[in-house]
Amino acid sequence: MISVKNVTLAYGKRVLFDEVNLNFIKGNCYGVIGANGAGKSTFLKILSGEIEPNKGTVEITPGERMAVLKQNQFEFDECTVLNTVMMGHKHLWNVMHEREAIYAKADFTEEDGMRAGELEGEFGEMGGYEAESNAGSLLSDLGVKDIYHQTLMKDIPGTLKVRVLLAQAIFGNPDILLLDEPTNGLDIETIGWLENFLADYENIVLVVSHDRHFLDTICTHVADVDKRKIKIYTGNYTFWYESSQLIARQLTDKNKKMEEKRQALLDFIARFSANASKSKQATSRKKALEKLNIEEIEPSNRKYPGIIFQPLREVGNQILNVENLSKSVDGRKLFDKLSFSIHKGEKIAMLSKDPLAVTAFFEIINGNATADSGKFEWGTTITKAYLPLENQEFFTEGLTLLDWLRQFVPAHVTDADEPFLRGFLGKMLFSGDDIMKKTNVLSGGEKVRCMISRMMLQNPNLIVLDQPTNHLDLESIQSFNDGCQTFPGIVLLTSHDHTFMQTVANRVIEITPKGTIDRLMTFDEYIEDTRVHALREEMYA
Repeated sequence: MISVKNVTLAYGKRVLFDEVNLNFIKGNCYGVIGANGAGKSTFLKILSGEIEPNKGTVEITPGERMAVLKQNQFEFDECTVLNTVMMGHKHLWNVMHEREAIYAKADFTEEDGMRAGELEGEFGEMGGYEAESNAGSLLSDLGVKDIYHQTLMKDIPGTLKVRVLLAQAIFGNPDILLLDEPTNGLDIETIGWLENFLADYENIVLVVSHDRHFLDTICTHVADVDKRKIKIYTGNYTFWYESSQLIARQLTDKNKKMEEKRQALLDFIARFSANASKSKQATSRKKALEKLNIEEIEPSNRKYPGIIFQPLREVGNQILNVENLSKSVDGRKLFDKLSFSIHKGEKIAMLSKDPLAVTAFFEIINGNATADSGKFEWGTTITKAYLPLENQEFFTEGLTLLDWLRQFVPAHVTDADEPFLRGFLGKMLFSGDDIMKKTNVLSGGEKVRCMISRMMLQNPNLIVLDQPTNHLDLESIQSFNDGCQTFPGIVLLTSHDHTFMQTVANRVIEITPKGTIDRLMTFDEYIEDTRVHALREEMYA
């Protein structure tokens, strides 16, 4: 168990945590959520001892081992991949090296023999004889092939380093596991493996993630960081979000009697509990919900942006035709002979095993790059808005937010006065003096919110989204997701956010070096389709 007692942390006048008291219990997985800058990662660092609070203590049950997902990809540059993983179990690693040092002695004494015997017993109890094999299996499960296991960390691709550090954290079954954004840089298959691993994990897990599907799959509880406090709620992210929204609506409904409101909550819990029983973490989550006291549920204090795309006109019959489009970069073929057409009512999840491929395709169809061969044609009725992966070029001048947005007023708007522009910025939670903030000092999340304001201003009937959840907090992601679901136009989307792809898309197009895989189905149906699996192997072979 971890006990947090009266923990307070302030940087100058900025107080992150004030008298926080919590207990984290074995068998539970806690999703740590909160707005950007609320202190989620800092809280994990307090638990791990990396940051000392101004006041209060963190106590761990004696004898329990804590492991942390390291963020510094260069820390183990001179170590082999396999050794980096085994270093995750520090005590085992130290025993292993002391044992080897004794056996390497030329003048082996009786005292050395006694110590070697002690170490052998300890080594065996910790699973030392299987450690190398277990570390290798873990790496393979996380997509790090055998050919890299004896390679130095500095010599492996950057995309694999995060997987090695993840293997290091979970190696040896730690009693307490702290994971900060563990799905970053992982593909669909590896995230699925990690979800299954953590769903079956019997010890304590605390995880910070913006991936709602991941949180929903693994979490039994949510630890909400808000207003200098942290409160633990039973259930996963979706349960917390939907129940807090339900309570908030009930508070504004003065006509309903208390008993009716209580029954509505009980019905909601029963429905969610039934769904939880079908989940990967069925037993622990259902038990947690069954113990839930209805008084524990509270309305959220969070502010959610208003992301609403309102098309000026409906799309016509011709939307986008792509014919034999090909693109290579530095001799690497990103895609070849892409051919497809988009039709009314379609919202398309675009994906590829090569993340550069989808970005290159989006840049080409938006006129920012050229294809090696082939062509594409937009319909005459299309008004599109594009959220690119990189937005730095839009923020090179230090304009105020108001002047920045004014640059993008479309021709059909004849009266773009200050109140009009404030309305679009206000929807993205820029209010009051915020609109006079200079764009060259914005955070990554603020820049994305500005870009979304710009998109809404266009009144598009087609939107193109390249990793729309990057830099956004869960509130903005939830609102963006909802806005795309209700949008009456066309969506072309690629995202690491599983829930976004699943809830928005009704068609999936995967672009590969050998053409496209194109299916009229949801994202979940696509990744679970065995025929698609076989075809994917063929297309990437």
